[in-house]
Amino acid sequence: MDDMIIVFFGELSTKGKNIMDFIRLLGKNIKISLHEFTALTYEIKKDHIYIHLNGVDYRLIYPYLSKIPGLISYSLARMVKNDIEEIKKLGKEAYLESEKTTFKVVTKRIEKDFPIHSDDVNRAVASKILKEVSTAKVDVHNPDCLINIMIRKDGTYIYCKKEKGMGGYPLGIAGKSLMLLSGGIDSPVASYLMMKRGVKLEMIHFEAPPYTSAKVIEKISDLIRVLNSYQSEIKLYTVPFTDLEKKIYEVCGPSYLVTIMRRMMLRIAERVAYKHNCLAIATGESIGQVASQTLYSMKCIEKVSSLPVFRPLCTYDKTDIISLAKQIGTYDISIRPYEDCCTIFDIKDPVTHPHDDIVEELEKSFDYESMIKDCLSNIKTTKFSLIEEEL
Repeated sequence: MDDMIIVFFGELSTKGKNIMDFIRLLGKNIKISLHEFTALTYEIKKDHIYIHLNGVDYRLIYPYLSKIPGLISYSLARMVKNDIEEIKKLGKEAYLESEKTTFKVVTKRIEKDFPIHSDDVNRAVASKILKEVSTAKVDVHNPDCLINIMIRKDGTYIYCKKEKGMGGYPLGIAGKSLMLLSGGIDSPVASYLMMKRGVKLEMIHFEAPPYTSAKVIEKISDLIRVLNSYQSEIKLYTVPFTDLEKKIYEVCGPSYLVTIMRRMMLRIAERVAYKHNCLAIATGESIGQVASQTLYSMKCIEKVSSLPVFRPLCTYDKTDIISLAKQIGTYDISIRPYEDCCTIFDIKDPVTHPHDDIVEELEKSFDYESMIKDCLSNIKTTKFSLIEEEL
């Protein structure tokens, strides 16, 4: 008898001729995530991915699988030879291990040479359970335990409980984006959602010492280490933004500070994205949350970038974002009391409907291009990798 975990794909089943590209990438990502478990072996098939445990406790594997994009669900399964008596025996064992009362048996006979039809297998297994377990009851509509039997050429697989995965697409299948990562609640959650859709991320953070504490960078590092659970290697580009931010405040005053500051950030992010082959820029913005996140402001700010700007949180309210931050493990880090460069000035009346002509006139009043070049030439790059840390 062979113990294994069966991985189910979900959305990938809609991908037609491209499905094997998606499945192979998902298999590769699973192997990277489980690299420390050297005894595991893998079968990457069009229907499922099979992880043979070879003595490894499945409970050690489950936490890793729950954080792999593109994986809809997974289940512990056992395999026996294609023999009806063996199938009946294992079906009964699976039911007893579930510790449930009502059950239903569902058989898929992929190996058509197996002489017993699916409905007859269902009846044979159910009859054995009902005969030998006095408390067992069949419920074909809403069973507590669904006994799945899959008869393949190489053997019969039996499994019951499915664990829910992240869903979405395999990481990297949709390309790479540059995420503007602050020390707040929103951008780590937006990062998670981008990863879930198969987008690999690199991060950019704007620091403004001495106005911002070194503890902000510690927050950013800790947030990325949490996100490493979903993407094993992440690069962070830290941009020294102090001089440019001070100049913006000096020239533009408080009302247009955030608008123009965000435009400068996007200009810098765009150039970093092009340099590192990122196809888009992503942010943690949500519509209407702050002055720079009205549709008028977003339109004005986004004009400076030729790359698409994705905002996966744009329709989320704050309570939804906080709930998701707690679920993925970033919330307690994000609420540490250290502010980023977006909060160092006290802005009492920020503009919510910036006018393009005013913005352009203010930007013409100083040589921001040379200051952007200074920022770009002093970027610090840091790589965060789970594999390297473990080695």
